[in-house]
Amino acid sequence: MNSGLSITLHRRDKSDLTVFLFLLFFSMPSEMLMKILSYLDAVSLLSIGCVNKRFYDLANDNGIWLKIYSRCFKPKRTIWTMKSQQRETISLGCAALRDRKPGYWKKEYIFKQIAAVKTRVMRLVKPVDPYTGLPCKNKEAIKASGLSWIIVLKDKNRKEHVMEKANLSFKDTSVTVLWYSTDLPCLDILSTLKLYGVMPLLPDQSGAPSKNGPRLRSLIAEYHLANLTESSVVVGADKLVQLFSLNPGLLVGLWKEKNEIAFVMVSLHYHQLLERSTLGSATVQYALAPNTPVLDDVDPEYGLHDYILHVDMHGRSCTYLCGTFRSLFCRKGDIANGYLRLPVVSLKDHRKHMPLPGTLGLSWETDVFKGKVKDCYMMDVTLLDETGKPFWCFSAPVHMEPSAKASCLYDYMGPIYTIDYADAEGKVSVELIWLEETKEYIIVNLVLYISTKKVNDWYGTNY
Repeated sequence: MNSGLSITLHRRDKSDLTVFLFLLFFSMPSEMLMKILSYLDAVSLLSIGCVNKRFYDLANDNGIWLKIYSRCFKPKRTIWTMKSQQRETISLGCAALRDRKPGYWKKEYIFKQIAAVKTRVMRLVKPVDPYTGLPCKNKEAIKASGLSWIIVLKDKNRKEHVMEKANLSFKDTSVTVLWYSTDLPCLDILSTLKLYGVMPLLPDQSGAPSKNGPRLRSLIAEYHLANLTESSVVVGADKLVQLFSLNPGLLVGLWKEKNEIAFVMVSLHYHQLLERSTLGSATVQYALAPNTPVLDDVDPEYGLHDYILHVDMHGRSCTYLCGTFRSLFCRKGDIANGYLRLPVVSLKDHRKHMPLPGTLGLSWETDVFKGKVKDCYMMDVTLLDETGKPFWCFSAPVHMEPSAKASCLYDYMGPIYTIDYADAEGKVSVELIWLEETKEYIIVNLVLYISTKKVNDWYGTNY
């Protein structure tokens, strides 16, 4: 008992000392505080500026931020090449500090840091892959920007649960992000899920971007989780989990026994990924710029021509299909029910039939368990127009379903399966035949249906 009492008193003494030092720090004269703040780095200054108005004004001092700015960015004038003591004396009295509002050099430092990172990222995304029409160094660009993704789960009491730690799986045209935790809230109390791109406000150009400092959030998508099991699409299940899909690209895994969230998975297509993940705000999604129509395509009678499709099918950990199809076209006569039909693989053209291995499935994992849901995987579609510009792109979970239709092909004898995907811009329809002898699926039919609204908005026409 005496030992426990002495420990309690010791902790109380330390707590009292902390409070005393805290109050002493706040009661210091502004001159002394300014001297202390002059030794802090940019991230620490931004953090201490959030304490109260007094510290915000002190942390906005132009003299402190000008020294930080001059250390990071080399000035062009030779006067700045003097020794540090001389430079400090000159800079504090130079025109750079006169007639400047408080916080001017802080803003200049932040803007220039962000601009330097954007320049580095743009340099990486400039080379384009001729097969996909997308930048071929997306992974490097994401790493250079310090970009990451988080999800915010909001319950019905408006309390937010933030999940940051995630596993990334990079593919040719997409990145799959997986979150899991033992502290996930119960599905019954959740109302919405928001997906954000997060980027450091002050990336460190000398190394990996720090995730401890201030960061910018960009809203990518918002999903409604109320009545998830009734309103969303069931894409598969195994012995432990059941998967539910919500557009765009969200997959929620629920434990079968407890009907609670086991993991959350999002598939993000590289097309405009950096813009959506960095240029939006915390409350408003980034608005994509409208397309400039190509002059030779303003005639609706001519239809779509010279389109290129790149399609990937993967189970997060492995790739099942990676194919490119060129010279796709659709005439005006192929328009029906508000869609333009764009055939890719047909039953009669055996040269384009594609095999898929028979072990198709989507891999998942948590802190304790891992598994693989059969007949379910991610499908990445990249459709390029005749100029090679990405026209319709998505990455989403899909699943196979047995079809009652019998095979009419003499070359392939086996049960038929179908894959169907649809969003606001188009639909994808796939037919596969299972070959028991070779233990594989054969894609014998693949058709894209493009919304006439999508085409009209893209070309400024009236189909």
